[in-house]
Amino acid sequence: MSQSQLAGNGVDLVRERALARSVQRALERLYQIDEGPDVHAFVQPAMEGERESLLLRQGEDGVLEMALHLPAFVRAPAKDGGDAGSELGLDALCQLIEGVSHFVYVAERARLDREATQLELEVQAEVDKYVVLLASTGDPNVARSGALRARLYEQVHFRHVEGSEPGERYRVANDTAAKLARRLEREFIAPRRIAKMRDELRLFYRMGQEDKLRYARMT
Repeated sequence: MSQSQLAGNGVDLVRERALARSVQRALERLYQIDEGPDVHAFVQPAMEGERESLLLRQGEDGVLEMALHLPAFVRAPAKDGGDAGSELGLDALCQLIEGVSHFVYVAERARLDREATQLELEVQAEVDKYVVLLASTGDPNVARSGALRARLYEQVHFRHVEGSEPGERYRVANDTAAKLARRLEREFIAPRRIAKMRDELRLFYRMGQEDKLRYARMT
């Protein structure tokens, strides 16, 4: 069966599903939470132009149903008659991490029978993007943290206008994560207290919305 014939069955998301699973297990290990349902089975292709989104619905039997829509990674054109390659852009990678972050957070909160606000989800996802990408450097240090922090939280464009409900939510989430990352960089990365930083991240993960906002803004 050809690649084009398989495309309709979601073959183009094979790599996205595998990476989503890796990110899920990495977050669960970092935060020391129980393994949730495998995100691999919940990933569906996003519509053309659609960004990542986690769809939630409570069934008649009370069971929480989820679907994680992810855009396919950009596939580069073939060169010199060879096979087409793939390019993993930062935006697509951040969308995948954000979507998986939402999935893990909702599953964990549901397991604990705890509520989660939209702002809480967005704050945690912004933090998870920083944590996952910093860990992928292999050796977190101040220079790498600073460059990543600037790229994630300063060189950004908001899709929703300032003053709108989603516009304010994303701006607060961005600002909160930026403050937390700066604090982690100063108190734990610079003095090479990485194990202690993981403890702080676990503490932050278990906080509710107001405590997350308050904690990140502590100086």
